[in-house]
Amino acid sequence: MNTHSSSPANTLLWQSLGLGLLTLLLFCVGADHQSAIGFDSRFFLFAKEMLRHGPGFFPTTYGEPYADYTSASTLLVWLFSLPNGQVTSLTAWLPTAIASALIVSLVYRLLAPYSRTWALLSVALLLLSNTFISETRAVSLDQMLAAVSLTVFYLGYAHDHFAAPRRLGWILLLLVLGFAIRGPIGLVIPTGMLCSYYLLGGQWRRLFGFGFSALGLLVACIALLLWLAKLSGGQGFVDDVIRMQFMGRMDGSEGSSDVLYYFTSSLGNYALAYPLAILAWVAVLLSRPAEPGPGLKLLRLCTAAALVVMIGLSIPQAKKARYLLPMLPMAAIVAAYPFQAGSARIMAWLRGLIQGLWLLLPGLLMVGLVVLRRKFPEQLTHLTPMLVVLGLLQLLSLALLFKRQWRAVGLAYSAVLAVWACYIGVYEPVEHRLYDTRTFSHAALQLIEADPAPVILHRMGKDAKAIKFMVNLDQDLQPQFTDQPQALAQISGPAWIILDQSDLSSLEGTALAHLEPVLSARFDKNDFVLLHLPKAATAQP
Repeated sequence: MNTHSSSPANTLLWQSLGLGLLTLLLFCVGADHQSAIGFDSRFFLFAKEMLRHGPGFFPTTYGEPYADYTSASTLLVWLFSLPNGQVTSLTAWLPTAIASALIVSLVYRLLAPYSRTWALLSVALLLLSNTFISETRAVSLDQMLAAVSLTVFYLGYAHDHFAAPRRLGWILLLLVLGFAIRGPIGLVIPTGMLCSYYLLGGQWRRLFGFGFSALGLLVACIALLLWLAKLSGGQGFVDDVIRMQFMGRMDGSEGSSDVLYYFTSSLGNYALAYPLAILAWVAVLLSRPAEPGPGLKLLRLCTAAALVVMIGLSIPQAKKARYLLPMLPMAAIVAAYPFQAGSARIMAWLRGLIQGLWLLLPGLLMVGLVVLRRKFPEQLTHLTPMLVVLGLLQLLSLALLFKRQWRAVGLAYSAVLAVWACYIGVYEPVEHRLYDTRTFSHAALQLIEADPAPVILHRMGKDAKAIKFMVNLDQDLQPQFTDQPQALAQISGPAWIILDQSDLSSLEGTALAHLEPVLSARFDKNDFVLLHLPKAATAQP
């Protein structure tokens, strides 16, 4: 009898693990040996320096501890990079890809007991959301936090509805992990999501017990963080940690400060899931279900958890689209609810609308690529294979219209394959070509190594463009930084100077004005040059 009763649970476990593994393979396709660009550059550099100097409590840049993050996520990249002894895009992205695959597995496990169709379509809408795609193929602490937050919510829900053990110890450990990955909001967000579940369920004792436990844990984690900061860099570094991890996120010095930013920008940043979730709730309210079943109750719980994240993150002044990733799994669940709901006319209409979007996606992507190729022929070359793939997926989608049993799931995953094929096969390569920093950096380093001299990075920003140069080096380098032409004019040779080509005009009137660039190339979508100031020369006029 026990074996028979556990069989469905085992089947569900293997199905969720299999789905997670399949999506992990999708997330890692073509991920190796890509150059670091954009925000990823910082985390690549963290891991490279850790690989050279060993782990610490905080990641480092230029050999100095970096105050904005702890080493938790960098340690994962370091561990994956140890076997080959080098940081690659695959080893850097793998922790995020695993977190995304875990989210997929948990969404399926949460919904499959009610409806496998609802579960599979929720996963599909998750995979079709803009920010999920871009953050999965990157180093994303917010995606890791989303996995932690969903796990905490799932453990709380599974205890009441799936006869699972309470796992309070695991939940508290997950909160510590969230703090280690993302700082204070890494603990507050999953706590808020689980507290919303207890609140709607009227579980007051658990609400206050868990809430106060989490508050005590937050205080302890902050105290530990500041103590480790003092060990790592003294009181000055402690002040930097407080400024960057606490005050900088509250005072609006980072990101947008618009109060409604998350509620409005998510219509694009988190499409298709977020806008469809709003339509799903409109349909629920208009259909007026008489008695809320388990599916509608779960819908309310997921909506409350998502709103806690959106409202909570709207309080700090600093707002960035990726911060909202813990909300996305809940939005995808809500967006797919019409396929679980009854036969109300508005639900049927919404199901038809969503399936129509999935049906048209491969064809729309084909049209979009053809139009863009005419506009940017130098960037979009060799598109024929991708157009063939999209054409085949469009034919498959049309064929699925006549297979009622497979129609919804088939159309959804045909759209998923089309979107991910375009992202990995077209968008990502173009993005890496446009924002490439490796070509210039390697060429500059060869010239510098042939005639060693101090390296000056002019108007590049120690935590901005300079990071994108440093990440391409496989050795330590301590460059000098200048921001004003007057400071650059005081430098005596020999020296190598790297600057934006547009800044050359500001050197007129100094001894540097006569120097001809020894290297000129694209760097992070700009034209950069390398100047060589000989030993006998001086930059003073």
